[in-house]
Amino acid sequence: MGKIGQALIVDLPYRPSLGAPIGMDVLPFTELRDRVRRRGIELGAPIRSSFHRLVHVRAGTLEHMVDFTRHRLDADQWLWVRAGQVLQHSAEGLARAQGTIVLWQPGFLLAEAPLDASPLRPEGPHARAVNLALRHLMSQYDDLGSLPLEAHVDVLQHLLAVLLLRLSGVRPPAASPSAGGNTFHRYQAAVERDFARTHRVADYATDLGYSVRTLTRACVEATGRTAKQYLDARIMLEAKRLLVHTAAPSITIGMQLGFTEASDFTKFFRRRDGRTPVQFRTQARGTALY
Repeated sequence: MGKIGQALIVDLPYRPSLGAPIGMDVLPFTELRDRVRRRGIELGAPIRSSFHRLVHVRAGTLEHMVDFTRHRLDADQWLWVRAGQVLQHSAEGLARAQGTIVLWQPGFLLAEAPLDASPLRPEGPHARAVNLALRHLMSQYDDLGSLPLEAHVDVLQHLLAVLLLRLSGVRPPAASPSAGGNTFHRYQAAVERDFARTHRVADYATDLGYSVRTLTRACVEATGRTAKQYLDARIMLEAKRLLVHTAAPSITIGMQLGFTEASDFTKFFRRRDGRTPVQFRTQARGTALY
């Protein structure tokens, strides 16, 4: 656990409801609140989940902070929070808002949906199609006994994919992770594994058997950023998480992230954020959401 202001960060593993299909859960906000309390977690505590969550607000307002980005979800809005992201709900909003949350483990989806990380509000035909997809998913989720378990899970995988694809049609992103193909996905996995070991794109290219140019082209197609920009952004995200969610000194965090000199970490951080790590930590904790 770490801290955001004075709040403990909770690392949350996936625990399905009793009788739920393996790898996925669909909960109303009321059940989510009860589950959080049963696990001894405060409603407004920052959480780092090992699973994905798709949040749909049906009534009321729910404010979030996801990895230092604030989001306000009003009625009929949706937000996908990826596994590993740090999420903090407004305790008051979560206590009052009504809606549904879909949880699933990484690997449950048959393919990555081209859905971006900002709130979505479907309208008109899009809204009807999305709501129908959600109702169909919820209906099949509750109908556990009518099919063998393996077939039931297959149905839910496809219906969840339909829901996410319907949402992706509301506002198609400028770039899609599928655009970079297997090359980008291999680079993405390698960065996730080794970003604290090496900060050189050339090292990843050598390990994966590609040229730097090939990795860069795949990254631009998938994310709109170069391979170096993607790598630096991942390092910066982890640096910010550690600065806000732990009490470790800046020099220790820099070493954890692969910087041998404190000055190198400070220069890297300042060049990309405009502040030193210490300045960022002070300001981020002073403006915590809740």
